[in-house]
Amino acid sequence: MGVAVARYSQIVENGLRAAIAVACSLIWSAPAAAQAMRAETVAGGLHHPWAVAFLPQGRFLVTERPGRMRVVEADGKLGPPLAGIPPVAAAGQGGLLDVVVDSGFSANRTLYFCFSEPGLIGNSTALARAKLAADGSRLEDVKVIFSQQPKVSSNLHFGCRIVEARDGNLFLTLGDRFHRKDDAQKLDNHLGKVVRITKEGGPAPGNPFVGRAGALPEIWSTGHRNSQGATLAPDGSIWMHEHGPQGGDEVNVLQPGRNYGWPVITFGENYGGGPIGEGITAKAGMEQPLHYWVPSIAPSGMVFLGSDRYGPAMKGNLFIGSLKFGYLSAVELAGGKVVRERKLIEGAGRVRDVRQGPDGLLYVLTDESPGKLLRLQPR
Repeated sequence: MGVAVARYSQIVENGLRAAIAVACSLIWSAPAAAQAMRAETVAGGLHHPWAVAFLPQGRFLVTERPGRMRVVEADGKLGPPLAGIPPVAAAGQGGLLDVVVDSGFSANRTLYFCFSEPGLIGNSTALARAKLAADGSRLEDVKVIFSQQPKVSSNLHFGCRIVEARDGNLFLTLGDRFHRKDDAQKLDNHLGKVVRITKEGGPAPGNPFVGRAGALPEIWSTGHRNSQGATLAPDGSIWMHEHGPQGGDEVNVLQPGRNYGWPVITFGENYGGGPIGEGITAKAGMEQPLHYWVPSIAPSGMVFLGSDRYGPAMKGNLFIGSLKFGYLSAVELAGGKVVRERKLIEGAGRVRDVRQGPDGLLYVLTDESPGKLLRLQPR
């Protein structure tokens, strides 16, 4: 009887939290003194685009989830698929996913991309390094430098966002593969983790679990579900967000060796209703999110705006795409806390990626077929 009462109390508490979150969202949506935006189409005809990176001469590099990477010219003309892409397990949420260019790209033409890598049994997220050929037609010197272990028979929760830190090391977000969520709490695998590796693929010096028995040395943080957004903050820290289950999408600031709770603590619930595990939202030794959404917005893509192209009130805001509701969220921060949230370009489509271009403007990909590359112009 006591267990039933406790479970009922937790359900009531979750309902109250959801109501408070909705009320807060109404407050955060209050207008801010910032310049409005309008979306203009740079390129259309893309097939479920997932990530965009910026090339010299105003060109773009875009991945398409079925396994293609294209150069988009400054005038929006789509190039043919690049040769040299390794085999991709393109099914469900899997495929060719994130891409970033190396900080020294102008000299070395190096880029990094992650994808769902097929194996003899199952698949997993992998990170590859390559060079873009001088004529832009193919990838050269392609090498997989990291593969998530173990491989799992699943088409869900690959994570797969890449961030180059100021020290030149790479962060990669890795999903829990859905059916293996409990492994997010274990150190002997890469499921539900963020890893930090060198550009050669080895564990980065200073990683928190190097030398610990039974722990994989690439691991930076644990207890993640499925992160499809990560970015470098102005102070050099790494921020990420992750999908929650039917509520509980989170924004987290990554710290070495920290446990972010999944699936032990969450503000979400099981699909179809009902608590996950003990149905708790906090536990000693596990981090609380900086911000969370109930109901879920299905976040994807994430960037801090470093320019004042949209007015000084927008500079420093965190921009996050919503797949579920098809808008771009402008999250205003003060003192390390979220103080306001505004919805932009509503109705543009499923926002998969958002990046700041070299021109200081924001660029957005819509994950549809046909999908678009959009440039956000100040009104």
